[in-house]
Amino acid sequence: MTHISIVGKGNMGQAISGVLTKGGNTVDLLGSGDADKPLSGEIVILAVPFPAVDQVLGQRAGQFDGKIVVDISNPVDFETFDGLAVPADSSATAEIARKLPNARVIKAFNTNFAATLASGSVGALETTVSIAGDDTNAKSALADLVTAGGLKAIDAGALKRARELEALGFLQITLAAAEKISWTGGFGIAG
Repeated sequence: MTHISIVGKGNMGQAISGVLTKGGNTVDLLGSGDADKPLSGEIVILAVPFPAVDQVLGQRAGQFDGKIVVDISNPVDFETFDGLAVPADSSATAEIARKLPNARVIKAFNTNFAATLASGSVGALETTVSIAGDDTNAKSALADLVTAGGLKAIDAGALKRARELEALGFLQITLAAAEKISWTGGFGIAG
């Protein structure tokens, strides 16, 4: 059993919590009013929009050291809704990893909608969580938790692949916002 802290009580935080508790793990679900509560989990999932990440990191300075930190954000430029708000040669996850040099930062869940995590399916396909990062053990630990919770997990490669996952997540969001796909649908992976 693993103890996980999820920062973010929104739809995604709740859906991820549901998957992880289904696998027999314990989860602390922390919201913006819980900044005084410590991050006691071995794994910390940042289930907040990218613009809120710096505030969360600032409020909890030093609490991420030695932990696996999972970034689920898609750094959408919310002013234009026409691109990502990170440099073209970077990603939200890479930016977070630079700010947390003593943590093991990985990317996951950003290509999933909350509804597909909760239901376990994307259309006829089983929901698959793509995981990217440079720490193989951290990716494996998260993959084990995801599969224990009834979903599939796939290693999408090194941290530099987070950029492509964020672009895919952004595309999926724009398609749903334009009502070309539903928020209960999205991209699936067939093996």
